[in-house]
Amino acid sequence: MLQDKSWGSRIFDGVNYTLLLIIALITVIPFLHIIAGSFTTVQELAQKRFVLFPTVFSLDAYRYIFSTNVLIKSLGVSVGVTLFGTLFSMFLTSLMAYGLARRDLDGRNLIMFLVVFTMLFNGGMIPTFLVVKGMGLIDTYLALIIPSAISAFNLIIMRNFFQNLPDGLEESARIDGCSDWGILFRIVIPLSMPAIATISLFYAVTYWNTYMPAILYLNDSAKWPVQIILRQIVILASGISADTSGFDDGFIAPPEQTVKMAVIVVATLPVLLVYPFLQKHFAKGALLGSIKG
Repeated sequence: MLQDKSWGSRIFDGVNYTLLLIIALITVIPFLHIIAGSFTTVQELAQKRFVLFPTVFSLDAYRYIFSTNVLIKSLGVSVGVTLFGTLFSMFLTSLMAYGLARRDLDGRNLIMFLVVFTMLFNGGMIPTFLVVKGMGLIDTYLALIIPSAISAFNLIIMRNFFQNLPDGLEESARIDGCSDWGILFRIVIPLSMPAIATISLFYAVTYWNTYMPAILYLNDSAKWPVQIILRQIVILASGISADTSGFDDGFIAPPEQTVKMAVIVVATLPVLLVYPFLQKHFAKGALLGSIKG
């Protein structure tokens, strides 16, 4: 029979809960301030430097952001690049990780050395641009996907996760006449959903936040993803020559700070909506993939 906790244990638990609550508030309150500030009126934001609950609810900042269909189109571009890029990256990463997890693969240690080497050294911006240009990918969406299709860090996590799977599963599948492709897609992949969910989130966030590759490789502004458009909106809102022709008469352009807060909300909201569905797999996949190498 379990005994009641001592006073020392209760005090220790209370201190831990208090510290964790303080840390949680420190993390959450700034984001709540950003959300509240994006819905704050011009006057209230000028009077108060910190707002958690707007006195008067205002959509002026979001009206300014969505004044044209440019942002809507850029959101579609970012969603498409994120979905296709994540699927493409997971397909390539899973194939390479499964091959490197095979202990009978000749030269796998050399290949792993080359993979780790890319985490420390790379060709740089100009050689990468020349390669992309040589492949004819300039001003195409593939330029945002192919150069970053496989992440060495994500590959190592997947490879370690595959290595932790029991060898008996593969042996049993081979006895039943299953091929390498069948083992991968019918046994290994279904058992690796925690790791796949985790790595998919890593890739999705990377593609969603695509900024520098789009600046380098996309010449047509109609193909820009949402991150670049949001930056342009902030620049317009902060300058005296901001374009307000799309607003109604008498509309007061919101201050720069309010627009910045609204931009942050628009940029982070899709990731926040997806994360709860992957949260149960996130910690488990990241930890199991890093037990041993």
